[in-house]
Amino acid sequence: MGRYVARRLLQMIPVFIGTTLLIFLMVYALPGDPVRAMFGDRGADAATVAALRHKYGLDQPLWKQYVDYMNGILFHFDFGDTFAGRPVSEEIGRVFPTTIRLATVAFVFELVVGVALGILAGLKAGRTADSLVLVFTLLVLSVPVFVLAFILRQVFSFNLGWVSPNVQNAENWNELILPGVVLGSLSLAYVARLTRTSIAENLRSDYMRTAVAKGLPRRRVVGVHLMRNSLIPVVTYLGTDIGALMSGAVVTEGIFNVPGVGNALYTALFRREGATIVGIVTILVLVYMLASLLIDLLYAVLDPRIRYA
Repeated sequence: MGRYVARRLLQMIPVFIGTTLLIFLMVYALPGDPVRAMFGDRGADAATVAALRHKYGLDQPLWKQYVDYMNGILFHFDFGDTFAGRPVSEEIGRVFPTTIRLATVAFVFELVVGVALGILAGLKAGRTADSLVLVFTLLVLSVPVFVLAFILRQVFSFNLGWVSPNVQNAENWNELILPGVVLGSLSLAYVARLTRTSIAENLRSDYMRTAVAKGLPRRRVVGVHLMRNSLIPVVTYLGTDIGALMSGAVVTEGIFNVPGVGNALYTALFRREGATIVGIVTILVLVYMLASLLIDLLYAVLDPRIRYA
C-alpha cells in the first residue's frame, strides 16, 4: 500500500506541472492588456503602464513568468499579488473556507438523498417506486441550475419565509442549506441513477444468489454483499464531483450572494487578474488529484478482491 501511494504521489508531479502550465498559458493568452484594463476608460500614461507591468512581471517572457510563478508556489507558497496589492494567498484563504462549507452541504445532500433514492429504485426495479425516482431524476436533470435556484428561493424564502434569500453570514451552516441543495441537485440525480443501475445489475449476480441460498439475513445480504460492490462506480463519481462542487459554484454563489471561490473567480476574470485565477485553479487541481488518490484507496475497502502491491 505504501509503495502504491508513493508511486501515485510521484505521478501527480508531472500532472500538476502540466495542468498548471496549461491553465497559465490559457489565462495569459487572453486578448487585451490587464494593466490598461485596471484604469478602464480613464486610460493611463505609458510610464505608469510600464511600471505596473514590471511590478507584476508582465514584461517578462511567458516562460519566465511561469517559472517564477512555480518557484514562488513550490518554495515560498507565494501565489503572487492581486492588482489591489493583496497577496493571492490571503484571497484564497478568505474564499475557500466558505466554498468548502457550501460544497460539504451539497456533498452530504447528494450522498444521502441520492444513494437512498438509488437504493430504493434498485431494490424496486420495474415497480412504481423505480418509475417515480426515474421521473424525479429526469426532472432535476432537465431544469437548469439557475432556474432551480430562483424557484427554490422564491418558494422557501419569499413565499414561506423559512430562509433568507441571500446568505448574510457564510459561517452559518443553516444559511448554506438552500444554496447547497441547489448546488448538489444535479449531482444527486446522477448519484441516484448510478446507484440504481449498479444495484439492479448486482442483484442478478451469482454471489447474491449464493448469499440468499446460504440463508443469510436480508440486512446482511443487502448491506454487505450488495452495497459494497454496488457503490464502487458511485464512489468514483463522488470523488470527481468533490472538485466539481468547489469549482462549479459560480452560478449558485452569484444568485445567493455567497462570497466563495465562484464569486472570486468571476471577479478575477472580469478584472483580468491572472495571478488570482491561476492560484485558485491550482488549489482546485490539487483537490482533484488528492480526491482521485483517496477514491483509489477506497476501492480496496469496498472490494476485498482489490489489492495494491
